Amino acid sequence: MSEHDEDGYSGEATLVVDGVSLTTTVELRGYFQPIDGFYRWYGRVAVNEELTELAGGKKKPVTIQAGAYTATGELSDPDPWGRYRIMGTSTPPFHVPTTLEELNA
Repeated sequence: MSEHDEDGYSGEATLVVDGVSLTTTVELRGYFQPIDGFYRWYGRVAVNEELTELAGGKKKPVTIQAGAYTATGELSDPDPWGRYRIMGTSTPPFHVPTTLEELNA
């Protein structure tokens, strides 16, 4: 059992970094943090050579769109396999259930 009930998204997304739009695959998770009242989302971006060139191994602001959902966040250090970490606070780039009916569906 995890510390948080997590929501998530896995699939294709469009990232905008330094004004350049590129399509890649992401694996995202998120949870509501009751202590400060914020929703935190995070994940990894699949290896993408164009992203590697744009980010250059450095932190970068990013806009991410996954289907109908868009959010802003930050790219940070790539792991040893070249997958960049992505994270943000508040509205995530994926659907989060907000009613009991959605949670039980």
